[in-house]
Amino acid sequence: MVTGRLRVVLVKLHLYIGLTLGLLFVLLGLTGMAIAWRDELDAWLNPDLLVASAPAAGPVTPATVQAVTERLAAPPYGRPNLLMLPTHDDGVFTAWYPVKGPEGVVQGRSRQVMVDPVTLAVKGERVWGEPGVSRRLLLPTLFHLHRYLLSGETGKTIIGVAGMLLLLTTLVGVVVWWPKTKLRAWAQAFRVSHGGSWSRFNYSLHRAGGIVAAPVLAIIAFSGWYLNLPKWVTPIVAGVMTVTPPAKHASAPPAPDARPLDAGQILAAAQSQYPDARITRISFPRKPGDAFEVRLRQPGEVRKDSGATRLWLDAWTGTRLGVKDPLDAPAGDTLLSWLFPLHTGEAFGLPGRIFITLFGLAPLAFALTGVLIWWKRRRGHRRHVVKTAQRAAMHRA
Repeated sequence: MVTGRLRVVLVKLHLYIGLTLGLLFVLLGLTGMAIAWRDELDAWLNPDLLVASAPAAGPVTPATVQAVTERLAAPPYGRPNLLMLPTHDDGVFTAWYPVKGPEGVVQGRSRQVMVDPVTLAVKGERVWGEPGVSRRLLLPTLFHLHRYLLSGETGKTIIGVAGMLLLLTTLVGVVVWWPKTKLRAWAQAFRVSHGGSWSRFNYSLHRAGGIVAAPVLAIIAFSGWYLNLPKWVTPIVAGVMTVTPPAKHASAPPAPDARPLDAGQILAAAQSQYPDARITRISFPRKPGDAFEVRLRQPGEVRKDSGATRLWLDAWTGTRLGVKDPLDAPAGDTLLSWLFPLHTGEAFGLPGRIFITLFGLAPLAFALTGVLIWWKRRRGHRRHVVKTAQRAAMHRA
C-alpha cells in the first residue's frame, strides 16, 4: 500500500489526467460502441451500396477478381490502389482510389467504388474520410472521429497520446487502490457500500469498479496507443520480445517484353500458397519495382475480419517475396497481432464484441463518479478554508 506524499502525488496525477481527458475518453468509449459493429451497421444503413444482389455461390475466384478489375479499368475509375474482396457471402468488392485536389492527393480521403460480385455492376461510391451524417457517411465519420478526431494525422497522434495516458492513469489507479496486506482490507477494497451516504457509495463504486475494469482498460489503452503510434510502442515490445523488423519488398527487374500480372493471376498465386485461407485484400503496385501485397485470413487466426496474414508477390512472376504469418511468428509479432482484435473484441468472437460494446460505457461511468468525488472534496476543502479563516478572524478579534 502506498502512503504519504507519494500517494498524494499519485492521486493528483490520476485526478488531473481524468479531469483533462475525461471527455475524450467518454467520446472514444461511445464511438467505439458503434464502430465495433461498423460493417454490420454500415451494410444495414446502405444495402444498396454494400449488399450484393445475390449471395455468393462459393469463394471468390480469380476469374471474378479479374472481371471486376476489367470492369473498373475504363474511366472514370481505372486501376485502384487497393481492392477489398467480399468477406461475407453477401458482400461486395470495394475499390479504393486516392482523392486528388488542386494541390495533389488529399490526405485522409479515399474514393470507394463498390462493385456487385454477381452482376459486376458498379453499385455506387463514396468518399471515405469525408465527414457527414448521411446514411453513406455516418459510419465512416464515426470511425474517423474515433481514430482521428476528424483531424487526420494530428488527431491520430492525439488519440495515441490519450491511449498512453489512459494506460498511465489506469496503472496509477491500481497502485492507489492497492490495500494493506490484510484479508479484511482486501475484502473492503472490492466492496461497494452505501451506509446511508451517497458520497460513500459513489467513492466505493469508483474504487471497486475501477479495479475490476482495470485489466480491460489497460488492454484497450495499450492497444489504442499502439494502433495510433506504432513507432512509439513497437520498440518497447522489441526490447523484451522478438519483433520482426519491417522490410521493403521489391519486384525483380522484368524480363524483356514481360507483362505485369493481373489481379486474377495474383489471386491464383496467393491461393496456391495458402489454399485454406480466404483472400480479403489486394494492394496493387503503385510504381515500378513495387510488389503486390495480399491480405489473407487463415483458419485459426485471432483477427476474424480481414485476417492478419500478409503475402508479398513479385509483380511480374508472382514469386513469393515475403510473408507475415501470425500463425508462425515470434512472440513480439504475436503480441502485436493480438492488439487489434483485443481492442475490438473480435478475438473472442461474438461474446467478445458484445462485451467490448457494453464496456464502452465504462469511461462515462468512471468520468461521472470521478467528477463527483472531486467535487465533494473540493467543496470540503472550501469549507475547511472558510472555517480556518473564521477562526483566525475570531482569534485576532
